[in-house]
Parts: sequence; structure tokens; C-alpha cells
Amino acid sequence: MTIYTAMPLELVFDGFHNEPGPFVETTVKGATVQLVPVAPGIGRIVRLLSAPLDYYLMPEYAPGQLLGYAPHTPQTFQAPPGAPILPGSSLSDAADLGM
Repeated sequence: MTIYTAMPLELVFDGFHNEPGPFVETTVKGATVQLVPVAPGIGRIVRLLSAPLDYYLMPEYAPGQLLGYAPHTPQTFQAPPGAPILPGSSLSDAADLGM
């Protein structure tokens, strides 16, 4: 790569090896968006990953807009020891519950 410039190379290549910040992918109102977290539960839109076509024309989904989201935390259920297996559940369900 050849670069012709009068500027010092330190200024030209400043931040060249820095990778972009941590991205969060979440679904909000039917649109899958890529966000950069700026505060707990608030992110700045980087891009729309998957959305209905009319969302691309809405200014509230434009890159750079702030969007509230809830970080996805999987909820697990731990059955107490000796709990009965409910009718309609399979043995694989019992194994998933730690029985």
C-alpha cells in the first residue's frame, strides 16, 4: 500500500489497529439491530441487521440514534431435590432440570 501525504504518518495511522467497541445484537419491535452500549440498557445504533423494509426509512432507527434495550439474560429453572416429574414431561426434561 502506498500513501502519498504531507501529514505525519502518526496522524494518518492513528487508531488504525484499534478494533471497534463491543457490539450487542438485540431485537427491538421486530428489528434486529447492532448496538454499541453507552449506558446500562441504552445503546447507540450501529446498523440494522434484519428489519421490515419500512424501518430503514424511519429516523428513529437510523445509525447513531439512541435506543433502549433489555440485555438478554437466559432464565434457568432449578427444581428442588426430590420434586415430582409433572405429567406430560419427558425424562429429557427431568435431565435438563437436574433430576
